[in-house]
Amino acid sequence: MIKVGITQGDINGIGYEVILKTFADIRMAEMCIPVIYGSAKVAAYHRKAMELQPVTFNQINNAKDAVINKVNIVNCINEEVKIELGQSTPVAGEAAYQSLEKAVADLKSGLIDVLVTAPINKHNIQREDFHFPGHTEYLEERFGREGDKSLMILVKDSLRVALVTGHIALSEVPKVLTKEKIVEAALRFDNSLKRDFRTGRPRIAVLSLNPHAGENGLLGSEESDIIVPAIKELQEKKVLCFGPYASDGFFGSGEFAHFDGILAMYHDQGLTPFKTIAMEDGVNFTAGLSIVRTSPAHGTAYNIAGQNKASEESFRQAVYMAIDTFQNRIEFDKAHANPLRKLYVERGNDNEVLDLTKEDE
Repeated sequence: MIKVGITQGDINGIGYEVILKTFADIRMAEMCIPVIYGSAKVAAYHRKAMELQPVTFNQINNAKDAVINKVNIVNCINEEVKIELGQSTPVAGEAAYQSLEKAVADLKSGLIDVLVTAPINKHNIQREDFHFPGHTEYLEERFGREGDKSLMILVKDSLRVALVTGHIALSEVPKVLTKEKIVEAALRFDNSLKRDFRTGRPRIAVLSLNPHAGENGLLGSEESDIIVPAIKELQEKKVLCFGPYASDGFFGSGEFAHFDGILAMYHDQGLTPFKTIAMEDGVNFTAGLSIVRTSPAHGTAYNIAGQNKASEESFRQAVYMAIDTFQNRIEFDKAHANPLRKLYVERGNDNEVLDLTKEDE
């Protein structure tokens, strides 16, 4: 069974609420071996505060001791940590960091197979050892091999939205957007659609940067100067990509449903329509790395923390996707490990088969 490592996220947010609600269903522990990195005492506090359904934890000191049919928890923070529901505090940031560091160390060591992260506060987690705008960039540094780049993909069923630029200011997007950057993101996206989602020949829609796709230069030249050349290069590389499409009409008309993936130029261009469609059960997936990491497509939600109002559906879907993606990669790699040799029949001689993979004798 797949060992699913789960970080607790910000202890003052809705992380524990969605974790507890997810694993209150005993069937979840029958499809994987969950390993939560946090504190049984903090989990109990959240359960009692909201009168949630009890979850029996198997407290362990090391992920290698995790057992099947149990919700395992590794205590990795101070048991006397102060919880202030709905508040951003340095204590909560430190607890989130300790949970993430321990889970990542175990993922590197092979003690867990995949990682599901509960939401963090990107401000209070900052410290000397964590100076990233989010999980995605942090994991890229920890797991990226030479030349590897992460790619944020938001997923709900067949709706998959990837971002060329991520957590940067909107004013910076036109400055950093290049043909090369679009091509690199699209190639990573295409590979992930094939390997992680087992899509045979994925069709990718590329969104424009400017309104109305630039109106032939009237509203901007990035489409003609950068995006269209990138699409042409991708098509030459046999990637099935099309566009550029203006985001408003593309999503408003439902045209997005005809594609396997959508490549957005910047954060809110992709996430705003995605969360409008799939806020309750969307999943954030980090592609392009050697490891599998998912998370719910929502934040800490301080405004409803401790009120028993949070839906666990997005978190549950994140667990499902982590398991599915891990299995998809195994099957994809197995299928492509020893491809069949290419055999050709010479014209005019149906009896002679030429094996073009052999060297001339």
